[in-house]
Amino acid sequence: MSIDLSPSTIILIAIFLLVAFPVHEFAHAFVAYRLGDGTAKMFGRLTLNPVVHFDPIGGLFLVITALLPGGLLFGWAKPTPVNPSMLRDRRNGEVLVALAGPASNLIMASIAAVVFRVIDTANLNAPGLVMSILEGFVIINIALAIFNMLPIPPLDGSNLLFRFMSPQQAWQWRPVLQQYGFIILIIVIVALSRPLGSLITSVARVLLGL
Repeated sequence: MSIDLSPSTIILIAIFLLVAFPVHEFAHAFVAYRLGDGTAKMFGRLTLNPVVHFDPIGGLFLVITALLPGGLLFGWAKPTPVNPSMLRDRRNGEVLVALAGPASNLIMASIAAVVFRVIDTANLNAPGLVMSILEGFVIINIALAIFNMLPIPPLDGSNLLFRFMSPQQAWQWRPVLQQYGFIILIIVIVALSRPLGSLITSVARVLLGL
């Protein structure tokens, strides 16, 4: 089994760990803080510093899956601590905090896509590696946004799922899904990796104008 140590792969890993993950988690912390919960700030997470958002296990998974052939990336940052009882509007507040992460990834993807299109349209003759990095940045952030919207704990989409349940249903199902969420997530990733990959590629191509 060959290991991919190409410059593009190394840069891909760095983008995940130094930009995409930290901005995603900072967005959660910032929105939670604005809605009345200072837990993330108290723990020093209201920052873009990638060190405080780094999760050793999640980072290791990312590096391993990035270096191995197959194209399936899997990893995570340290979850941002949120105390729902501190939010001014608990049910809607949880959803807004959850959506902030994927929204930040979509914003970053859109900005990078605009830069890519400007360079491409203006024929600025940017080095191929630069264009490859911009394209990879778009794909990475689209992947994080879509992946995190899956309605499975501990992903952000689970908060949206619980919001559409009645309080009684959410009270009944939340502990069950949280207990087995990681197992369910692994099964979903294996079963749906191809259609998810196609969706991510399709959205990225639309943004990039390819």
